[in-house]
Amino acid sequence: MLRLVSWNINGIRSPLQGSVCQESNNCANVTVERTLKELGADIVCLQETKVTRDVLTEPLAIVEGYNSYFSYSRSRSGYSGVATFCKDSATPVAAEEGLSGLFATQNGNVGCYGNMDAFTQEELRALDSEGRALLTQHKIRTWEGKERTLTLINVYCPRVDPEKPERLTFKMRFCHLLQNRAEALLAAGSHVVILGDLNTAHRRIDHCDAVNLEYFEEDPGRKWMDGLLNNIGCQAGSHMGPFIDTYRYFQPQQEGAFTCWSVVSGARHHNYGSRLDYVLGDRTLVMGTLQASFLLPEVMGSDHCPVGAVLSVSSVPAKHCPPLCTRFFPEFAGTQLKILRFLVPLEHKPVLEQSALQLSNQTQVQKRQNKFCVRLTRSQPSQASSRRGQKNMTSYFQPSSSHPQTSSDLKLPTLPLAGTLMTTKTPEEEAIAKVVEGEMKDSGVKEEKELLTSFWKSVLRGPFPMPLCRGHREPCVMRTVKKPGPNLGRRFYMCARPQGPPSDPSSRCNFFQWTRPS
Repeated sequence: MLRLVSWNINGIRSPLQGSVCQESNNCANVTVERTLKELGADIVCLQETKVTRDVLTEPLAIVEGYNSYFSYSRSRSGYSGVATFCKDSATPVAAEEGLSGLFATQNGNVGCYGNMDAFTQEELRALDSEGRALLTQHKIRTWEGKERTLTLINVYCPRVDPEKPERLTFKMRFCHLLQNRAEALLAAGSHVVILGDLNTAHRRIDHCDAVNLEYFEEDPGRKWMDGLLNNIGCQAGSHMGPFIDTYRYFQPQQEGAFTCWSVVSGARHHNYGSRLDYVLGDRTLVMGTLQASFLLPEVMGSDHCPVGAVLSVSSVPAKHCPPLCTRFFPEFAGTQLKILRFLVPLEHKPVLEQSALQLSNQTQVQKRQNKFCVRLTRSQPSQASSRRGQKNMTSYFQPSSSHPQTSSDLKLPTLPLAGTLMTTKTPEEEAIAKVVEGEMKDSGVKEEKELLTSFWKSVLRGPFPMPLCRGHREPCVMRTVKKPGPNLGRRFYMCARPQGPPSDPSSRCNFFQWTRPS
């Protein structure tokens, strides 16, 4: 069996929720290794890794028992990126970054690019520069004993930003390039699996709020998926694309099968999301070898959950990893050598040892002489200082001019102490006086504190109490508008409960109130 898993991890450097790492330096390695172990797949495809080549570290890239391949954004740091981890028992025979072939190396390429006449070189480079596609080609053996070629396309399709309409054009051009490459591989005789985050909810059943979305079926991304997929349940002649949605192949009418939820609104609590992650296989492969297709919503750590499929085939590992493997990166290539390789034993030569010993002895004698000279110099005071000597404190006091003949040993008459002029107090009176004095001090401190407290309370009144939402009569939460526009930066109150279906009374109500008028 060959188990495939895809997961939009939303940053490979972010540790999984609940994972504990004692050593911070090895935390990345522990997190990735633990993630791969928990997923338990032969091949794991990750999207939105958010790492570039300059920040890719060895613990992230090199995991024992796996060979990994990365594609990263060349235009922005901490953005996009995909990675494929293959067990050593499923080592690919070829690996390639991108869909256009512009970033392909001379050796170990997948090939089969199809007709690229509809794209310019500048457009192809722009589509592949965000690190959204990674291909690995494997040898598989069917239950009949026949060897076949299987190409996995790990893909992270662009998201459409309503504020940037040009991104819709970019997304659709990327999708057409993906379809062009996949169909070219099929035409060359390879089985093809497209898995990853397609950033499109295909059907109404795949979206939590499709009823309130206008022109749902007219979305360009959904129309593209209609042409790509072959819907088994439809009539002949409709939706006869070359690929099959593996999850809908087993669960055609399953509702609530979502893979992505809003973290800000807490929508995962009520399973109020959409299905954006897919495992798509070509018709022949799915009909002949697909054993299972699944979602893993219980796996936390990202705003997406993993998805996967199981094929009734066995992998035939390659003898050597393709050149794109991270093991061959120059920064990682020599890190597995032992430290003894960098140590050279010293050769014993008597002549050199004797000369070195003499040189060291001379150096030590010279150092001692220098130290003695420094000490001698410091111990000899200057002539001026020897004449002056150390002044006495009385030398700074001059005798009064009115008494020039007063000698230094003349003693002034001493006055009686102040305590002798006052009447002595009994021990009881002294104790009472101390108590009264202490009470006066305490009362003065308390009054001063009270005055300061009342003053600062009048100046700093603190935050106003949160208003209660109308749906549940519970304290609201305060949010800030981050969308560009006239209300950018303004704060508002809304229901604190997680987002969910409007028909569910336990989900968030539609209460809204500005913190202050504009």
